[in-house]
Amino acid sequence: MVRPPLSKEERARGERLGTLLREARGSRSMTEIAAASGVPAETLRKIETGRIATPAFFTVAALAGALGLSLGEVVSYCAGAEAAGAPGTAASESLSA
Repeated sequence: MVRPPLSKEERARGERLGTLLREARGSRSMTEIAAASGVPAETLRKIETGRIATPAFFTVAALAGALGLSLGEVVSYCAGAEAAGAPGTAASESLSA
């Protein structure tokens, strides 16, 4: 089965997910989050850098749990820059607090 190429919107959503995870991780190491979530550190790295733009739901759920994020926060942030609070906006500052 051949997977169709990702759309620009899917790639952008994946980049926002990576940004959110990286910001939520803060000073914690990838290894620490990987151990807490059960997701391999290499997979986390690929998601954070956008190489995996559409990770599986359970992968996202496990990472969100390990990072103290609700799935609602993840969906909201990844939905769009204005709605979610792109880095540097008031909405993103509330996620960091």
